[in-house]
Amino acid sequence: MHLIQVDSVQRWMEDLKLMTDCECMCILQSKPISIEKDEQNELILSSQHSTCDNLQLLLKRAWIISTELTRIAQKLEKNRWQRVHSLTVRVNCHVRSMINEYNMFTRNSSEEMHQFEKLVIDKCSEFTAFTERCVQTEDEQVLKSMKSCINETLTTVAQHFGQLIELVLTHEAQNLLRQIELSDNVYITESAISSLFSLTQEGAHLCRIIAKEGGVAALFKICRQDCFRCLYPQTLRTLASICCVEEGMHQLEKADGILCLADILTDSTHSEATHAEAAAVIAQITSPHLTFTQHLSSFLENMEEIVTALVKLCQEASSGEVFLLASAALANITFFDTMACEILLQLNAMKILLAACSDRHIVDTPYSRDQVVTILANMSVLDQCASEIIQGNGVQLLMEMLFERSSSGHSAEVAACERVQQKSAVTLARLSRDPEVADAAVKLSCIPRLVKLCRSPTERNNSDSVLVACLVALRRLAAMSPDGLEDSDFQQLVKPRLVDSFLLCTNMEESFV
Repeated sequence: MHLIQVDSVQRWMEDLKLMTDCECMCILQSKPISIEKDEQNELILSSQHSTCDNLQLLLKRAWIISTELTRIAQKLEKNRWQRVHSLTVRVNCHVRSMINEYNMFTRNSSEEMHQFEKLVIDKCSEFTAFTERCVQTEDEQVLKSMKSCINETLTTVAQHFGQLIELVLTHEAQNLLRQIELSDNVYITESAISSLFSLTQEGAHLCRIIAKEGGVAALFKICRQDCFRCLYPQTLRTLASICCVEEGMHQLEKADGILCLADILTDSTHSEATHAEAAAVIAQITSPHLTFTQHLSSFLENMEEIVTALVKLCQEASSGEVFLLASAALANITFFDTMACEILLQLNAMKILLAACSDRHIVDTPYSRDQVVTILANMSVLDQCASEIIQGNGVQLLMEMLFERSSSGHSAEVAACERVQQKSAVTLARLSRDPEVADAAVKLSCIPRLVKLCRSPTERNNSDSVLVACLVALRRLAAMSPDGLEDSDFQQLVKPRLVDSFLLCTNMEESFV
């Protein structure tokens, strides 16, 4: 309760700087106190520490205005005219304050932006005048007729405000990219990249703006200059963020980004941090969740070099974080192209990954084990994989993964544990076509554990995907070793159609007696 109170107070203190200015402006009817520059500076809320700070304040102000516009629409729907008017005045003041603040720290504002600023202020004033007339009248018919006009004006204000914010963010992205492209000073470039990274953390829309303005090409230009080697990790981290959107991926392809990443990964003179961040970019652009990776034709040309470097990074990783990034990239690549599995087999990647799993300092979270078991599952389609699993004691590892449980209870970690259980069962099912693997699994008591996962919803965290994978693995092992099952398990979990066994298990209720 104490933490909640502290967090609430801290949030209120942050918002207070914005809200008090608005209230002061309301009282003064948006009139400036003074035209003197020094005195005017005292009214500006934003600190002049950095562009990043100013942009964060701008984005926060924009978020407040957007929220207030939404509230106006809600109050208007309920015909709460007095509240609509007070909120409109607040929005009017917030918009003026935001524009004044922005003009204090921006450079080289375009004429188009000044015109948009004037247009937004005029529309807000018009909107305020509209709502004021509504407050002054009590005629229901008049109010009803004015309501549609106010709705239209509200929509217009929201549209113009959105366009203004788009212009502002584009302008700031252009300024930062201009600094990155023109400066040969490490400190100035570092500051600009840091501000750019902060912008990418504000969402996909800002990433699209940065990509559209040539951010990907500018950052790869940094990664090709030895004088900026110390900035490579930060630059690559920013690239990974931008490449979460389709526009970033297209720009990466145009800038020969894959070749640059391959060069960085294969260059042993780079630091581990640089290699890890390059692996993070690879993991991002090959994510199976993205629908726009098909155009990465140059990736196939450099895949063998990249996979080799990533396997080496996994083998030499000094921390769990580095291993996670490298293994995540490898896991995604095995989805991206099946040839990657054959390359991994040739590189003895199975042995390296299984050895890493025995080191709790390297494979230290369910997220890392999720990446490892993903690679094993995708490699298990190859016939040669079975012998590698046996030699590396991989069946024992898969058995342990069937017991994966979250220690924190956080939803992300719980989901990762479910994926580990599901993929380990899938891998067992695929590998059990080999009698030697099936025999090892039976000796390690995999069948009782699979039965437990099928029959006990809490063991699998009520996951249907884990249930299906366990049923399939159980049936494959039962076919190879029918004596390992009790008759009731065989009759309910193996003999019926898969869908019938699934329905039976999902309808089971655990006894609490």
